[in-house]
Amino acid sequence: MLDIRLVREQPGLVKAELGKCGVDPAEVDQMLESDARRRRLQHELDDLRAQRTRESRELGKATAEERERRRAEMRALGDRISAGERELSEVERQFEQLMLGMRNLPRPYVPAGKSEADNRIVRGEGQPADFGFRPLPHWELGERLGIIDFARGVKLSGTRFYVLMGLGARLERALIAWMLDLKTLEQGYLEVIPPLMVNSASATGTGHLPKFQDTMYRDIEEDYWFIPTAEVPLTNLYRDEILDAARLPIYLTAYTPCFRREKMSAGRDVRGIKRGHQFDKVEMVKLVTPESSDEELEKLVENACEVCRRLKIPFRVVQLCTADLGFSSAATYDVEMWAPGSAEWLEVSSCSNCTDFQPRRANLRFRRHKSERLEFVHALNGSGLGLPRTLIAVLENYQQADGTVVVPEVLRPYMGGVEVIRAR
Repeated sequence: MLDIRLVREQPGLVKAELGKCGVDPAEVDQMLESDARRRRLQHELDDLRAQRTRESRELGKATAEERERRRAEMRALGDRISAGERELSEVERQFEQLMLGMRNLPRPYVPAGKSEADNRIVRGEGQPADFGFRPLPHWELGERLGIIDFARGVKLSGTRFYVLMGLGARLERALIAWMLDLKTLEQGYLEVIPPLMVNSASATGTGHLPKFQDTMYRDIEEDYWFIPTAEVPLTNLYRDEILDAARLPIYLTAYTPCFRREKMSAGRDVRGIKRGHQFDKVEMVKLVTPESSDEELEKLVENACEVCRRLKIPFRVVQLCTADLGFSSAATYDVEMWAPGSAEWLEVSSCSNCTDFQPRRANLRFRRHKSERLEFVHALNGSGLGLPRTLIAVLENYQQADGTVVVPEVLRPYMGGVEVIRAR
């Protein structure tokens, strides 16, 4: 959520910055008009309530004849106040919806652009290997090795579902356990096992509601939303709390299954396991002071890159332009791994600085000293990494000419010593 004071005081700046992200300036005007109406109605209502208080005091001093007249006037005044409260409540609801529907402002260093074609590759490591044979895509490798079963996934659930079998399941589990150990033992994150369902307040706190409700799964009888990412419960862990500055920064990590309706990708990437309604992910979330958030974003990206580096898989870092930023993000870097069989770069992590946008929605604040005012923390999030795309990259980069897949060295202790995956 934007700071309404900033919107009031610098509407031109806000319009210009949001315009870089494709937001119509009229939307800002509509928000300001709603805010002005809300404030005017509140002022009028405060005046009426003050008048009622004065009239109530004077009532006891009035004569019997005046008292009856004053009571009638007060009843009429009470009706005006009740009507004003109803009108104000509706205007406040409309204002809140406009505020919740407005995206975050981009950071000054984010490159302007009109589409994802304007994203910038900022760095990369490793070179795609020369296999000496045609590398297979993971959907062929998985079926030949007997570790991915697409037909039974569709039978059990439907399209965009699959089943990992045998060493395929163990490889995914090994990746998750190893990444969590890296995050907690070396990178300073606190591991959390959060609920996989959250309430509306939590989903609203990260900006997933109300804008993206059509892409989320929910319980139709209770206020439960299945998480699209562990970013939601981790960011909301301290919702409506005031943190002591000494506790910052807070680094959190979690492995969870994630659930998303792939409505926006209909017809895209229909082969393999790149897109699904359910997927695994190790998530990273940071809660930090405002002045440190840009530096913390660079560290977050490096935390994701280190996973790629230790897996010895070529990767690159892409800075998203203003047109490609997510709703809550002020700055984002994608980390992409090379998948030789699919012949594409796969986004395995998207690292974002959401500044105070999410904490304003979640009412998450901190105080530097007892005598100082409350401030909103800055929130960051990123995959550390996401499955199944990391699994795809491992299978396709470590495949051999005989159809086997070598297990990356860092994963072998988590695979019970298995070094090669062969056909079952």
